[in-house]
Amino acid sequence: MTPLLSALQAATTVEPLPEDTAGAVGNAVAALPPTATGDGGLDLLQLMLHASLPVQLVMVLLLFASIASWVIIFRKKKVLDRADRESEQFEERFWSGADLTKLYAGASQRNRDVGGMESIFEAGFREFSRERRVADSRLQLEGAQRGMRVAVARELDGLEHNLEFLANVGSISPYVGLFGTVWGIMISFQGLANVQEATIATVAPGISEALIATAMGLFAAIPAVWAYNRFATKVERIAVRYDAFSEEFSSILERQHTHQN
Repeated sequence: MTPLLSALQAATTVEPLPEDTAGAVGNAVAALPPTATGDGGLDLLQLMLHASLPVQLVMVLLLFASIASWVIIFRKKKVLDRADRESEQFEERFWSGADLTKLYAGASQRNRDVGGMESIFEAGFREFSRERRVADSRLQLEGAQRGMRVAVARELDGLEHNLEFLANVGSISPYVGLFGTVWGIMISFQGLANVQEATIATVAPGISEALIATAMGLFAAIPAVWAYNRFATKVERIAVRYDAFSEEFSSILERQHTHQN
């Protein structure tokens, strides 16, 4: 048993590393990038702070674009929801058999903010009433239709406001981030010119910092594209709703004028 135990102890004995080898390992550990955490993750803030100046400018630009996009997204959602809600409320009053003159009096009150479908009704009825002195009913109806077209265009222009910004952020941000990445990679490889032996530990920090720009570009672009598509579709549905109401109201005015004559 004694020879067997001696053999096992000899096999499990760990020889100390030579001094030059231990020093090399220590230098390799010290050379690890400061952005790497102990669990293998990445410290994004350190990556951004250690990036080159052009890459940092790209990151700041993308950050502002993302913040502005989210502000527009929340505001635009509020505006479009209000337009839908006001249209439903006015259509309930309009098709409930209420007198058109009373509806117009309520819409044309002073210090009252009128918008959406009620604004279209107010513009059409105002032009129709203004042209009552005209003997030609066709000119009277055309005046009302012209007033409603102008009101529809004005309302849709307000609903589409800032949608162009979302489209630009969604289409340009990935390319801006890619520019920052390419620039950062060029800086990293240019720094290898003064290094005698290039290793992955030498190149990895610079490449990681550069790739953050692409990630930020996608982070800014994806919500902007999604919001633009959603809001553009919703504005189109509201436009169809406004046009349908204008046509129906024109028919009502035409029948009313014919009945009066």
